[in-house]
Amino acid sequence: MRIALGIEYDGSAFCGWQTQPAGCAAQDKLESALSQIAGERVATVCAGRTDAGVHALAQVVHFDTVAERPVTAWVRGSNALLPSALAVTWAKVMSDQFHARYSAHERCYRYVLLNRPVRPAADRARVGWFHLPLALDNIQSAARLLIGEHDFSAFRSSECQARSPVRHLRRLDIERRGDYVVFEFCANAFLHHMVRNIVGCLIYVGKGKHPPAWVGDVLAGRDRRQAAPTFDAAGLYLARVVYDAAWGLPEAPRAALPGLANLMDA
Repeated sequence: MRIALGIEYDGSAFCGWQTQPAGCAAQDKLESALSQIAGERVATVCAGRTDAGVHALAQVVHFDTVAERPVTAWVRGSNALLPSALAVTWAKVMSDQFHARYSAHERCYRYVLLNRPVRPAADRARVGWFHLPLALDNIQSAARLLIGEHDFSAFRSSECQARSPVRHLRRLDIERRGDYVVFEFCANAFLHHMVRNIVGCLIYVGKGKHPPAWVGDVLAGRDRRQAAPTFDAAGLYLARVVYDAAWGLPEAPRAALPGLANLMDA
């Protein structure tokens, strides 16, 4: 039997999604809870792995089990065993053809940047921060150069294990909401650190270090050394994973993050 789950988590509590020998990953905690409910070892597959400090509003996973349990047990039972920073939001029995990773045709990440002179305190693990004023028009102009299918080698980490650096960035919307700048990225898939590396470059443009055309030059150069440093993980959220409607997956509820609820709305 294949079960799909919707997951949300506060990434500051974990050393990333992927299981680690120390057992500190979100995957470790989830599989431990599911294994107790199933009465057997459970292994999960996720839609998109996240790094340490990166949050998820709508992660999707699947696992196979011979255990027959009410669907509610995978939600309520698991949540009773999980740490408070991680929750299962829904569960659904699927056909064996469904795959959390390979059945997804789009992933959307949101980066929330606090742009004010004073650093954050209450939301320090939930937002990125930049202290100088940013020219939003220049950032948006630079972002448009990245839309489409490109070789994103300049924005991938040296540890990236993807076979190809080519990705189709379908949408990159940026807007200011008070002291916050919100970046919305949607693509067929992402490279390791791709979003955070792009955000770093766009901030360079916004603060006036480079003109918007520089981002296009970095993209064309395919050289990670020419781009900006990787930006802080704290402001990054896996916001949505898109599947064909035929799978009938529910939309996960949005996380209620203190001080940021309005910024989490799609």
